[in-house]
Amino acid sequence: MRIDIVTLFPELCDSFLSASILGRARAKNLFEAHCHQIRDYTKNKQKQTDDYPYGGGCGMVLYAQPIADCLRAVQAQCAAQGRARPHVVFLTAAGRPYNEEKARELAGYDAVTLVCGHYEGIDQRVIDAFGDEEISIGDYVLTGGELASLVVADSVLRLQPGVLAEEKGYQDESYWDGLLEYPQFTRPEVWEGRAVPPVLLTGDHKKIDEWRGAQSRERTRERRPDLYDAWCESHPLTELPKWKRGENMRLVKNDEQLALCAALMAEGRRTVCAPVCDEEYLEKMTPDFWLPDLTDEKKNGWAFYLHYTKDAADGMVGVCHKTGEIGHLFVTEAARGKGYGAKMLDFARKKLPEHDHPTMGVLNTNTRAIALYKRMGWRLTGTVLHRYDPAEEGTFAAVYCEELEMQYRG
Repeated sequence: MRIDIVTLFPELCDSFLSASILGRARAKNLFEAHCHQIRDYTKNKQKQTDDYPYGGGCGMVLYAQPIADCLRAVQAQCAAQGRARPHVVFLTAAGRPYNEEKARELAGYDAVTLVCGHYEGIDQRVIDAFGDEEISIGDYVLTGGELASLVVADSVLRLQPGVLAEEKGYQDESYWDGLLEYPQFTRPEVWEGRAVPPVLLTGDHKKIDEWRGAQSRERTRERRPDLYDAWCESHPLTELPKWKRGENMRLVKNDEQLALCAALMAEGRRTVCAPVCDEEYLEKMTPDFWLPDLTDEKKNGWAFYLHYTKDAADGMVGVCHKTGEIGHLFVTEAARGKGYGAKMLDFARKKLPEHDHPTMGVLNTNTRAIALYKRMGWRLTGTVLHRYDPAEEGTFAAVYCEELEMQYRG
């Protein structure tokens, strides 16, 4: 690959491309890099590259002519090498946001030319005439486009064959699969009282990969919910955990079983509502508090199922054949993390074959559950079923939250 940088500070860019990993790769001719001084293409004695903007305003704007002539020279050099016309990128604050997907796209070109803006920008006419796209590396302003061009160059060139020691070196990193990278650790095993997670010392690569995957998902969910939301929709659960021996679902038929549901609901509700409800309301969430509600719902068309593991009830879910709703999906604390919730939700949906698109409600603060449901084919409809505002008199909410509707879309 050939990469060219059109800039007022070629020495700065060239020194970066000649250092560290990229420098070693460049020395091995794994890519070709050239940094061009815009001033060399000016046609005035003062080597002036900018002037005041038409229409007034502060700052200066780079001329179109020297940039255009520089780009023509780069095109001629590429043609002399038998290369295709280079893909020209202008680094501007008004460009489209840069990400790993765009880096991979640019890495597929035989030649890329990056043009660095300065001052108040570049005459739009040269961008329109030569630019294939404009890119911004973030929602902030730099004094010039050099740092932005080097960010793009680094992220593109590291993807070239041989630049990194092994392909896995970039495929495991943040953003490659839409997630942030898992935490990393090295020697010593204990540093200032902080130990390396035990799983990393086991030598069990399957467990290590599982731990890293879970850490990556959790880190992304907490820090970049936008990325995690997109990842959930693009990575459906293609295979649910398998049902184990002694594990089954039973229809609730008697008062004793309904009382078990009330106990499960009390524990589950306290867990889900703890981040948003006041202490007084949380203390009310006893089995006796929920039993009347469950009794009324059962009379009005709801069917409840208990999940058993070796004759011990550790989960519940409800379905309403009249409305196509699923609700009250709870698992005991001791049974969490075993895939029971996913299996019960799948079980409940299949109990409603007469409804193509069953619905359910979920608190917007329960991001972990929303992520799981999305991976199972559920989507937010945009409908807010309930709003809980602590500013309203008589509410139990400690912070503002909403119950959102989700619908199964498969």
